[in-house]
Parts: sequence; structure tokens; C-alpha cells
Amino acid sequence: MLAPSELEIARNVPPAECPVAEAEAYTRRLATSHYENFNVVSWLLPRRLHQHFYNLYAYCRWADDLGDEVPDTARALELLAWWEDELRQCYAGHPSHPVFVALAATIRIFDIPIEPFADLLTAFRQDQVVHRYADWESVLGYCRYSANPVGRLVLYLCSYRDPERQQLSDATCTALQLANFWQDVSRDLEKGRIYIPLDLLRGHGLEFADIEARRFSDRYAALMRELIARTRALFAEGAPLAGRVSSELRVDIEMFGRGGIAVLDAIEAMGYNTLSQRPSIGRGAQAMLLGRAFIGRMLSSRPAAEANGATIRQATSNSPRAALTSEETAVLPRQTKSSEQSHLVDASYEECRRIAKNSASNFYYAFFLLPEAKRRALCALYAFMRLVDDVSDDSPGSAAAGNAGDRVSEKSRGLARWRSWIDAAYAGDVSAHPILPAFADTCTRFGIPARYFHDLISGAEMDLVVASYPTFDRLWEYCYRVAGTVGLTCIHVFGFRDPAAPDLAERLGIAFQLTNILRDLPEDLRLGRVYLPQQDLEQFGVTEKELSGPLTPRLAELVAFEADRAWGFYQDGATLIGLMDRDSRAALWGLTRTYSSLLARIEARGYDVFSSRVRLSTAEKLGILARAQLSAWSEANVLEKRDRDRRRPGGTLVGRRAG
Repeated sequence: MLAPSELEIARNVPPAECPVAEAEAYTRRLATSHYENFNVVSWLLPRRLHQHFYNLYAYCRWADDLGDEVPDTARALELLAWWEDELRQCYAGHPSHPVFVALAATIRIFDIPIEPFADLLTAFRQDQVVHRYADWESVLGYCRYSANPVGRLVLYLCSYRDPERQQLSDATCTALQLANFWQDVSRDLEKGRIYIPLDLLRGHGLEFADIEARRFSDRYAALMRELIARTRALFAEGAPLAGRVSSELRVDIEMFGRGGIAVLDAIEAMGYNTLSQRPSIGRGAQAMLLGRAFIGRMLSSRPAAEANGATIRQATSNSPRAALTSEETAVLPRQTKSSEQSHLVDASYEECRRIAKNSASNFYYAFFLLPEAKRRALCALYAFMRLVDDVSDDSPGSAAAGNAGDRVSEKSRGLARWRSWIDAAYAGDVSAHPILPAFADTCTRFGIPARYFHDLISGAEMDLVVASYPTFDRLWEYCYRVAGTVGLTCIHVFGFRDPAAPDLAERLGIAFQLTNILRDLPEDLRLGRVYLPQQDLEQFGVTEKELSGPLTPRLAELVAFEADRAWGFYQDGATLIGLMDRDSRAALWGLTRTYSSLLARIEARGYDVFSSRVRLSTAEKLGILARAQLSAWSEANVLEKRDRDRRRPGGTLVGRRAG
């Protein structure tokens, strides 16, 4: 085993030959605690495969860090050899490292051969010794080991083993890897690598020195045009794969291909100058994150970017600020600002407070139960989410004139701008919008990972293109993005130490979102959206048209079924309160009590959400907050009492995602 001080990923790893349950908990924690994580790509896989994906991810993440996070080449190669020996011991029936203890069951259940795992190690070793590629075939040869094995591993998990699908997958994965290369020319240069074939470079009258000096010219633009054309051809070659997989994967695979093509489109739109900047992506961002998480490196994004004189730490979701090193915790809150900067940040916080106050959200009332610093921080987070939601909102009369396609494109561009502003804020540039100085200050002080905000925007993008959800697994992914992310950002402000907190925060956020979905059934239908799973509608014999009301017995049974599901998430998530810092528990209790009271009221009305909007009065909300303020609360009374005599059948912060 590695010494914990040698590699960050080796810290807090379970002991060798640990129980399978402990090993699986570790791989799940690893996969869900990083920017390029399972929450980003789980749209690809049914929920029954999640643990198996966690296991694959952990293998790839460890292999990548062994090769890319160890500065000494000889040592990195030594560690990669050790990892391959662990792999072969696993296949021999003697797994030792916790990753392989978990992975062994996946390998056995799906009968996965050793080759794709070993091929990935070949790519990681190649990165240690090969930094230039002579020609196109050499680059494709690298992709054969760095990208294609990942696609094949996913096919094995989905029980596809035939050569035809593997070849189509190879074309798509190679294309995604190449799109990533052309997007990241500047970043790769910082690592001393260039993946542009040298013969094509010279064919356009360029030398490596031109790339190293980042000299953009018409010749470089012509080179990019040729590389993009070759990459588009590979995407076209792999496109038939979507029609050769099950329906539960088809849309997702099409999305990945379109996402990679969107990267190429973005490069073209910015004039091909990837030497000085990285193109920002709108609707293709989630698919490209898949390309980076699965194909590129299988590692987290851990840049330490300077903002206002301090580093924005991209903390993992299960690593609260209390778990950071003493050096890091010293940096986070102690920013050195000029009086002008301080004034700018204070003015930004005031603007965030104004946005939060004007929204009249259930969340805003709970902010008053927090200390001043945390209250300001939540106002900043709320303002960001409110403004993002406003971009994607498609309520009647809100969109600009034009056809639906034009409106979707306009909104996609607006969300893409917010993505780029997130990245800029984490890099220290807060000039794009008045709320960004406060937003960046909050993320710095409380160590909030940028990935949560990108995931939330992915949820807003789904509202532009997804009108219904076939199963609850599909709806879960949407709820995570628009509501689970809200819970995850908030607990960084609330403060926590227990590694179980992020999972509970996600479940509580989903409970809030399911409550909102039930409350807003008629309104969402008018907007052309049906969030209740189609599978559930069919089970209760309810058509989409019936969701506009009035209440019928079948409709009541359906809503009751969905309410029961929401109560299950509340029961799980309510235990989060005791894991928060003491000065934040009353606020979280108030929020949970408020939302559970909405759900209880839906039940008390016989599930009639159609005749009038279900709501709590201002007096009722203030009464809940008064109980919290006077400490007349506990974990035992956090959930509103349900009507137990009623017969039971057999984004949370803002807009449709808020109360």
C-alpha cells in the first residue's frame, strides 16, 4: 500500500482485504466525491448498475492518479506496475486492495475480460514517456488504449459483447477523446504534452515551437478545421450505436455524441483559437464531462484557482472544511482585500440579499435563523440559482419572440454563459455579473466545489429538452441536479464533519423537489412538462391530459403513491439535521418542517392539487420559524404529522424548483 502522504487518493482508504461492503462504500464515496463523478454520467446507466460503475470508476481513478499525480516518472511507472499486479491478483481470485475487493464481483457478474483494464494502464504508462505523436495513426493508437476500453467496459456492464457494437463504441470514444484534445490544447501544453499529430502540424506550415508559444494564426485555424473534420467523421461512424442498444440507453448515447459535436461547434464558434482559451460549452457540457470523466482521465478536477487573493478549494462532497489541512483552513477564510474590493463584495452580497428577499421563497425565511456570515452566503447561493432558473424558465410570455427552437437555443446560450462565469469566478474574474463577487467569496470561504453548480445547470438544460421521464430512475437524475445539488451546496455553508452528510443532503433535496413536483402538477403540464414517471402513470391508468385536473379516484391514487415515495426521502434525509453544525440546525429544521408541511397539506386535501395551489400562509411559515428560533424543535418533530387514517395505496431553491 502507498503511504498516505504520497498520494491524496490513498488517504483514508480501507485496509487490504477489507469486507466487500466496506470496499463498495469506499468506491461509491470516491465516485460521488469528485467533479467528474457518477452524478454527472449516471444518466447513461440504469440504477441497478450504479455500484458496478462506482467500482469501475474507482479502478480508473486510482490508475490515473498513480500515473498523473506522481511527479517522478520512474516512481509513477513503478506504481502503475504495482497496480497492474493488483489487477492480475484480482483475476487470479485473490483481490487485496479495497478497489479490487469491490471490483471482483463486477468482473465476475459481467464476465469482464482483463484486457480493457490492462489497456488503460498501457495508456497511463504511455503518458509518462510519450509527449508527442508523429502522425494521425499514432494518436488513434493512443486512443485505442486511453478511450476505447472505457466504452467497452460500459458495454460489458450492459451485457453487450459483440464486435459490431464494440467497433461503433470505439469510434465514438475515440471521437470524444479527440474532441477533448482539441478543446484542451492549452491545458495539455501546461503538462508538456501535445496530441496534435506533428505531420499535420507541419503540413500547415507550423512547428511545435509555434504551439508552445501559443501563437495563433490562420494556419493554426486551418489545422483545427482539418482536425475537427476528421473527428466529425469518427462521430458519424459511431452514431449507429444508439440504434443498437436498449431503449433505456439510446437517448443517452445520442446525447453523448451530440455533446462531443457541440464541443467541436464551440471551437469553430470561437474562431479555432484553443491556444489561448478553452471553449465554453452549453448543452453539450454534460456529455463532454462524460468524455473527460470516462475517457479522458477518470480523475477529479482539483485546480487551485486564485480569487480575490485566496484559493477556491474544490473540496469533495464528503470532505467538509473540518477535514482540510490546517494550512488550507487558514487560507480559506482569511482573504486580504483592499477597501475597494471589500466594498465590491459587500455591494454584491447586498444585491444577492435583494434577489432572495424579492423571491418570497420558503428558503429566505429560514436564512434568518443563521449567523450573519452563513446567512449572507446562502443569499449568494440563492441569487445564483435564482438567476440560472430565470434563464431556463419557459413560462408563457417569458421567452423572446421566435419559434421554439430559437428559444431553446437562446436559453442554451444563456446557460452556457453562466457556465463560463462559474469557471471565471473560480479563476478570480468576477466582473461578468453583480452577484459574482459574493458568489466567489462564498465558495472560497466554505469550500464549495464548482461541480455542484455545473450539475445544477445541467438540470436547467434538461428542462429545455426533456419533457417527460419514463422511469423514476430517470427522474431521480433530474431531481439530483436541480435539488440534490442545492442540498450539497447548503451543507458546506451549514458545516458538517460526518461523511454520511452529503448522501443525506441529496435525499432531503430530492424530497423537497418531489413535493414541489406534486404541488405544481397542473402548472408544469401547461408548460409542456410531465415530471411524474410515465411508468407510474401507466400503473394507475392516468393519462398526461388528466394531470390538468380535476381530481379523479385514479389521479388521487397516483398522487398518493408519489407522496409516499417523497415521505421515504424525508424520513432518510431528516437525520441530516443532527450532523450539521449546531448554529445551523434550527434553519435546516425549519426548511424541512416547511416542505414536509406542504406535503402533509397535499394529503390532507385528499391529494387535490388541481382546484387551487397548495401553500402555507406567511403566518404558518413564521410560526415554524418561531418554534425553531425558540428551540421548540427536535429531530423527532421535524416532519409534519401525517394523516395516518387516510387510506394509502399499495430545484429546490427557486422557481419551479422552490416554494
